[in-house]
Amino acid sequence: MNAPTRFAHPFAHTLKTFNPSAGKSGRLYSLPALAREFPNVQRLPQAIRIVLESVLRHCDGERVTREHVQQLANWWPNAPRTDEIPFTVARVVLQDFTGVPLLADLAAMRSTAERLGQDPKKIEPLVPVDLVVDHSVMVDHYGTKNALDLNMKLEFQRNRERYGFMKWGMQAFDTFGVVPPGFGIVHQVNLEYLARGVHMKGGLYYPDTLVGTDSHTTMINGIGVVGWGVGGIEAEAAMLGQPVYFLTPDVVGFELTGRLRGGVTATDLVLTVTEILRQHKVVGKFVEFFGEGTASLTLPDRATIANMAPEYGATMGFFPVDEKTIDYFRGTGRSKAEIEAFEAYFRAQGLFGVPRRGDIDYSQVVTLDLGKVTPSLAGPKRPQDRIELGKVAEQFCTLFSLPSAQNGFNRPAELLHTRYLAEPEASPPPTPEVKPTPEGAPRYEAEMVSNRPVRAKAPAAPAPETQLTIGNGDVLIAAITSCTNTSNPGVLLAAGLLAKKAVEKGLKVKPHIKTSLAPGSRIVTEYLSKTGLLPYLEKLGFALAGYGCTTCIGNAGDLAPELNAVIVENDLVCAAVLSGNRNFEARIHPNLKANFLASPPLVVAYAIAGNVMIDLMSQPVGQGKGGKPVYLGDIWPSSDEIHALMKSAMNGKAYRDNYALVKSEPGALWEAIPGTRGTTYDWPASTYIAEPPFFEGFTLAEREQAAPVAVKGARIMALFGDSITTDHISPAGNIKASSPAGQWLQAQRVLPADFNSYGARRGHHEVMMRGTFANVRIKNLMIPARPDGSREEGGVTLHQPTPAARATGARPEKLPIYDAAMRYIAEGVPTVIFAGEEYGTGSSRDWAAKGTQLLGIKAVIARSFERIHRSNLVGMGVLPLQFKPGDSWESLGLRGDETVEVLPDPGLRPQSEARLVITSADGQRREVAVTLRIDTPVEVDYYRAGGILPYVLRQLLTA
Repeated sequence: MNAPTRFAHPFAHTLKTFNPSAGKSGRLYSLPALAREFPNVQRLPQAIRIVLESVLRHCDGERVTREHVQQLANWWPNAPRTDEIPFTVARVVLQDFTGVPLLADLAAMRSTAERLGQDPKKIEPLVPVDLVVDHSVMVDHYGTKNALDLNMKLEFQRNRERYGFMKWGMQAFDTFGVVPPGFGIVHQVNLEYLARGVHMKGGLYYPDTLVGTDSHTTMINGIGVVGWGVGGIEAEAAMLGQPVYFLTPDVVGFELTGRLRGGVTATDLVLTVTEILRQHKVVGKFVEFFGEGTASLTLPDRATIANMAPEYGATMGFFPVDEKTIDYFRGTGRSKAEIEAFEAYFRAQGLFGVPRRGDIDYSQVVTLDLGKVTPSLAGPKRPQDRIELGKVAEQFCTLFSLPSAQNGFNRPAELLHTRYLAEPEASPPPTPEVKPTPEGAPRYEAEMVSNRPVRAKAPAAPAPETQLTIGNGDVLIAAITSCTNTSNPGVLLAAGLLAKKAVEKGLKVKPHIKTSLAPGSRIVTEYLSKTGLLPYLEKLGFALAGYGCTTCIGNAGDLAPELNAVIVENDLVCAAVLSGNRNFEARIHPNLKANFLASPPLVVAYAIAGNVMIDLMSQPVGQGKGGKPVYLGDIWPSSDEIHALMKSAMNGKAYRDNYALVKSEPGALWEAIPGTRGTTYDWPASTYIAEPPFFEGFTLAEREQAAPVAVKGARIMALFGDSITTDHISPAGNIKASSPAGQWLQAQRVLPADFNSYGARRGHHEVMMRGTFANVRIKNLMIPARPDGSREEGGVTLHQPTPAARATGARPEKLPIYDAAMRYIAEGVPTVIFAGEEYGTGSSRDWAAKGTQLLGIKAVIARSFERIHRSNLVGMGVLPLQFKPGDSWESLGLRGDETVEVLPDPGLRPQSEARLVITSADGQRREVAVTLRIDTPVEVDYYRAGGILPYVLRQLLTA
């Protein structure tokens, strides 16, 4: 065999030296040097230039070619987007809900390699991978100083098997690290600790870039790091050495002018940006912020806007590196050498500083005057539905009786102000048990909080003041939570100051409202304590409940039984107000239909007010000392008050000391978790972790490269409307005992009290495939409407009988989607799904695609797709197909009893035309053209290989 020819880098002349610090020399692939050959480079958006540096540096003549560099260097603002970019990232970051199934896939790859007689160590991440455990803590206990300890104790009890599996991964893989529970939310830990600005290997410097298995990975864009969320399927490929492939994007320039007015928060700004960019349809595009207003924003405010990129639909919301970025690195404890190298690198690449209008060529420019931003909330069902603070009460009242098709709640208007008595029974229910503490772990002295079961009934007369009544619009959850806001010192200090003023004026929060503080970082409680504000938050019930993604991910814990009973019996529309980024149906709590996103100080204000029908702009927040009315303006902190405390939030030593504990003192509870050892996992019996079935029948032989088998004789599993989210497809929260997943767990002798959540059980396919489309608020429009026009909610469908059964008089049978899917699979009948706009919006949830595939669904035909879910469907071997403008399943008159054929282009050309043939129950045939949403050539390879996982595994084992 001839020795391989050494590759001559076609752009070797761009490898230059620079000085990362005084007296030190390093090398970099110079973009200014490349610009001498391609002058257009100097006018490229900064995010495109950072991607270009990666393509230039990894140009190897095979996966990354000279043509790739040329194509991207010649990026033009409004050119047709047909070129595929092979983007190799510097690292991968995971959170535990998505990280555990990813680790299970890697473990399954090693098990498969071992069964094939291959070395399991061939399966090894080639870039650093960090998993931050932040999604598993629940707010079972709240309102007391011991809530954090009690919640963490329960977290470790529930997730013992999962955490042991993570510990196996830490010792099995050389480049796999874990940040244990209790340190913070993944995106804030990423900002404060994991992101180093630039990397250096062998004297070669290059910028930090990444993908993460959470859609809000984009928060890192706030410090000039290019990165975005992908599903675990794509992340596995990236960590195993595959470039992340995507079409060359449009880049929308977002010019910010002016300055925010006093009393306006970063949350108000980001809700405004989200509303504007949703209207401009930026799905699949980069958004890059520039202008004098951008330069005026603090780094945490930039990160808040970048975090919400999934909500406005963009791949990224990028902010350039400037002096504010350097100040942030200094304030969060990065070393002097790191900061000097970071600044020197970006200056050498011509990437330092916020551009002004005219400096860069963008595909389009959107402008916002910061001075016009007003206090706002968003909701009650979608984050892009912004409402000015003074119109929240009016909007809620309007939506109360509007039909569901108009985003309403479809309730009789005359019931809007009716209140109902929640009457307790005598006996207390079981509460989560805190089991004996492992030796050496902290002791817990607080008593368990007990809630009582109840009867719920409408009062015949006004209830005495001592009795609890519940009505529509009542705030039952008020949570300072999520990565978006809970580490932004401006809004956290504002919440603390508002709490202080409220307490001093005698305001209180009713004890039945579930209040919680779950910061994104331990540093938050340090500066809230240092400034003396934490005790005031605690007095209003906002005691520290956990460091993690709690209420925003569906980990609010349950409501008191009397609240659940009165809501369900009377079909009440009660509310949650949270400082989160997601408020999709049933995400926060299955019984709370109205969920509003708000800044932390407004969360506190609404908790005091107690009902979203109180207009905080004109009505009192509450009654203070002596019954005196207190208005929002009386307790709202000034900008000067907030600014005076800001210096307490940026203490480099505090950050260094905190994150040093990740490795030196991760906590006694974490240390007490046993972890198995070995190169391969032994897959013990578990209802949390199981070997996934994606490699069953896997061989090293390439699959035959023939035309794909058309989908023929398919039945329709569901007809969905617009904005079906990944929460609808693969819920993260509560598992109902009556659901297919709940029934399976009970069959495994798991008690409902120990179900945990869908998110925590993503490492077990038997739970997750049963949970697919199991959201209690999803509406399959195949099910006929009720006489009043309302629609049945929940994951059900109509199973169509076989021709033989129909001949004997069998009729369609209503079943849970999982049960119908298993019956269709047994009958050898493929299935498809039809949907409307924005199918798959929301979290980068790989199980939304994995579950779809395991249910035997071969194609999803929608009016449009969100970026990550479309990619995940292809990665699991499911065809995404998009209707042409003007077409929809409604225009085709589909009822759900038709049979469907999907006939794609035999060559699977990216974005080619496919034929959709519909045969009605009476035999009438119709044909319509749709677009195949396999977007890039590498996605064709993934699909032909049966999905990205077998594709990558085969490459690794045959290399």
